[in-house]
Amino acid sequence: MFELDLSTEISALRATFRDIRAVVDTDALEADIARLSEEAGAPDLWDDPANAQKVTSALSHRQAELKRITAIESRIDDLEVLVELAIEADDEDSAAEARAELVSLQKAIGDLEVQTLLDGEYDDRGAVVTIRSGAGGDDATDFAEMLMRMYLRWAERHDYPVKVLDTSYAEGAGIKSATFEIDAPYIYGTLSVEAGTHRLARISPFGGADKRQTSFAAVEVIPIMEEAKEVEVPENDIRVDVFRSSGPGGQSVNTTDSAVRITHIPTGIVVSMQNEKSQIQNRAAAMRVLQTRLLLAKREEEAAQKKELAGTITASWGDQMRSYFLYGQQLVKDLRTGYEVGNPATVFDGDLDGLIAAGIRWRKQKPSD
Repeated sequence: MFELDLSTEISALRATFRDIRAVVDTDALEADIARLSEEAGAPDLWDDPANAQKVTSALSHRQAELKRITAIESRIDDLEVLVELAIEADDEDSAAEARAELVSLQKAIGDLEVQTLLDGEYDDRGAVVTIRSGAGGDDATDFAEMLMRMYLRWAERHDYPVKVLDTSYAEGAGIKSATFEIDAPYIYGTLSVEAGTHRLARISPFGGADKRQTSFAAVEVIPIMEEAKEVEVPENDIRVDVFRSSGPGGQSVNTTDSAVRITHIPTGIVVSMQNEKSQIQNRAAAMRVLQTRLLLAKREEEAAQKKELAGTITASWGDQMRSYFLYGQQLVKDLRTGYEVGNPATVFDGDLDGLIAAGIRWRKQKPSD
């Protein structure tokens, strides 16, 4: 007969879950879903495509949020049943399964608890992430591609939908820049703590002297904002350049000039898109990102809170928020929170939850400027 008493741990899970549920206010969430479902079922919904997209997107996000909460509650109930069955059957395999599920639930509830800290104006939105290589030559462009893969793997681990909007490949290794969208609840609030300059230190694979090379890449995160579509951008204020999409090594991936670069002349903001199939689709995607950036810039100016959302990131010394060491000690360290991971390979493979959670808690505790 083996010992399997998880009652204390399960009671703690339930107590934490009750607190989370109270903060999230599932009753209000269910009311929102009912209201949005009624709006989404209106026969004339798509007479106004912009509003229809806003309604269906909001409904999808709230349904996903409620599903996540109810799924965890169901898992706690199932865990209690599994423990009882394991004890009755004196089954060590079932006991091991119960212990593993307890650990998994503790992590899931911990992640959900962190989400309750995301109460900023845009925190519940999806996000558009842009990565740009900085100082460091081929090492920097290679590092930028490593970061892009890291975030895409993180999204894949969580089953978040990702849409790559633009990738500008470097002449040598890696990428000059990339932009992708993750449209799921609370992605902006979650990933906004990743915004800033990331620093990589390693023995360069591109040099023959076996010397340590330091390189930089900048990460920008902006929220997906449906209201940005209402921002008017006069044609006289933009310059539109069309060019041929290209893949790694300069290889053409399209036979037509379908990639689009839009320059907003008054502000100097430049947005490029090339991953859609047509020039029209790329232009529409670029305009949506441009409108979002213009709306954010306007709101920042009105609130006098520059750098609060996307910020100005120089991708060089003196502005880094995280360092990745791939020589000697093998370490990833967040310079704001002090959080460290001793296995960089797992981080680059998308295991970011610990770093992100530490960043969210740090931001919540940081005194307001």
